Amino acid sequence: MTAPTLESIRVHPIKSLDATVRETARIVEGGGLAWDRRYSIVDSDGEYVNGKRERAIHRIGAAFDLEMGRVSLRVHDPGPGDPSPRGFDLEDDRTALEAWLAEYLGDEVSLRRNDEGGFPDDTDAAGPTVIASGTLAAVAAWFEGITPAELCRRLRPNLVLSGEAFAEDRLYDRPGTVVPFEIGGATIHGESPCARCVVPTRDPDTGAETEGFRERFVERRRATLPEWANEAQFDHYFRLMVNTRVPPESWGEAFSVGDPVTVGSPRPE
Repeated sequence: MTAPTLESIRVHPIKSLDATVRETARIVEGGGLAWDRRYSIVDSDGEYVNGKRERAIHRIGAAFDLEMGRVSLRVHDPGPGDPSPRGFDLEDDRTALEAWLAEYLGDEVSLRRNDEGGFPDDTDAAGPTVIASGTLAAVAAWFEGITPAELCRRLRPNLVLSGEAFAEDRLYDRPGTVVPFEIGGATIHGESPCARCVVPTRDPDTGAETEGFRERFVERRRATLPEWANEAQFDHYFRLMVNTRVPPESWGEAFSVGDPVTVGSPRPE
């Protein structure tokens, strides 16, 4: 097997909104990537306003300038009651940004910030999520009209590696173990295949459900599970991408697009 390289880095500065592509990433305290899910949208009860709970989130388009600390928001296919596109400084314009979101969502919301690891989806395995470009191509082909780029937006990985379909399934082993791999100066521990929620079943711009997505996915995932995937990790087959942890000694390390990926042997967690 040809050694993989890091093809792209994607971070989601506001949890549940669009990704932005980076050439270099640094691991912050807690094991996440700098800027990834640094901010989250919460309602008046302090609960996340995300794609799992609020379908309307999908219609928000976000473009980030992280060097300037800015975001531009718009609504895909806007209606008469939707707010106009607008740019915001993520700190200085926080109140205006929250008002824009509240106007669109029809409910009071606030934007929270956490620089120490952000607001990860999986707090037990808070490292960057990983998938292979060959996997995106293979799984997109299961669905008419879905491209690898759209599937990537549905799945929301942090790191895309070069490699054959399901190459990322080599980055975990049996439960209770991790597979260490190195990118740049960082060591990352692959832990398990990611259990998927409802978000990948929806169009990333409209929130519309793709009919039969989960059923087709589960059928094909079971049928194409590679021999190197440890089936003990699959209590169900709606799993794709790899969850990771980053040991504290790699916090502060960085890596870049094009860096080689060196995969080690499984060891106890």
